[in-house]
Amino acid sequence: MEPIQSPDPEVLLQIVQMVMPFGKYKGTLLCDLPVSYLEWFQRTGFPKGKLGILLQTTYEIRLNGLEFILTQLKQMK
Repeated sequence: MEPIQSPDPEVLLQIVQMVMPFGKYKGTLLCDLPVSYLEWFQRTGFPKGKLGILLQTTYEIRLNGLEFILTQLKQMK
């Protein structure tokens, strides 16, 4: 059984600081993107690279009801 990895704090900070660089929600913080938009990426494919990793992580956090982690980080920044 593989050990459970804790999330990279740097990735979590980037999710609450980075804005969506393109599309309908351009300028919106990644942590504030609507779930429906994240679900669309899940169905059609996340972008390559860092942005894709951040969006996929945001999707997983929202999917598992862990938004409180992002809310706390957002309040701290």
